[in-house]
Amino acid sequence: MKQILVALLLFATPAAAGVTVRDVDTIVINGTPVRLNGVDGPELGTAAGQSAKRWMVNFLRQGGAVTCDLTGERSYDRYIGVCYINGQDIGAAAIAAGQALDCARYSAGRYRHLETPAAKSRLPRARYC
Repeated sequence: MKQILVALLLFATPAAAGVTVRDVDTIVINGTPVRLNGVDGPELGTAAGQSAKRWMVNFLRQGGAVTCDLTGERSYDRYIGVCYINGQDIGAAAIAAGQALDCARYSAGRYRHLETPAAKSRLPRARYC
């Protein structure tokens, strides 16, 4: 996928800036929803989806600066981008923790090496990935 536009979205701490979690692949910063580019998380209506959301909430509680580089594209009501907390790629952390999978269609495979064997065996990959 070719990036059309890369923009710094926000710089804020999760507690102070109103960072909330919709699910493992969507966070909301000051009311702006951002879909984590290239991250394939389990659906919220599943036990795995609920577990992944809890993981993301706890992960973001570490505090620090949250920034997002947006692609310029949107998916439903969400902007699409790669987000970081204290310089660490949030989507990469979720995949490495076994809470999500790489979606190569959108990531060009940049997260594939982070997938855990356990996640690959228990999480269904979205058909569009």
